[in-house]
Amino acid sequence: MPLLFDHHNEHVDDQMVLVQANIDDMNPEYSSYVTERLFEAGANDVYWVPIIMKKGRPGLMLNVLAAAERLEQMEDVIFTETTTLGLRYLQANVHRLGREFVQADTQWGTVSVKLGYYKGKLVQAAPEFKECEAIAKRHGVPLKLVYEEVRRTCAGLKPPAADT
Repeated sequence: MPLLFDHHNEHVDDQMVLVQANIDDMNPEYSSYVTERLFEAGANDVYWVPIIMKKGRPGLMLNVLAAAERLEQMEDVIFTETTTLGLRYLQANVHRLGREFVQADTQWGTVSVKLGYYKGKLVQAAPEFKECEAIAKRHGVPLKLVYEEVRRTCAGLKPPAADT
């Protein structure tokens, strides 16, 4: 599983920018394509929020988190791929948990899991959805059972060794 950012150790990224655009005149089917393009351009996170704009029109708020030095690439994608006429910029600091990827063995097969550590303690275990979905379908078991077994497997894991 390729890692785009090195976040092995818990840290705070400062100099981040949250770029926002309210859009009410674009085909919403474009949003997944725009999201892909933004990630390819180096966005750390992209999400869309349904909103009601003036005069009761439904719209979408595009939110893009990126390092300040990537701002021009984000603007290029947003202005060329969406119908927005303007952007908002909010300065942001982002606290990121230390993380690592492990393989969890279940009775149905192996699943990749992203683990999150806060102050050296395991606080998050996020199984890879598509792998869990494939196991659930292949073995005819509820998806939530696959998730529960993966999380049980990860519960006793120790934090990764600190870099020296």
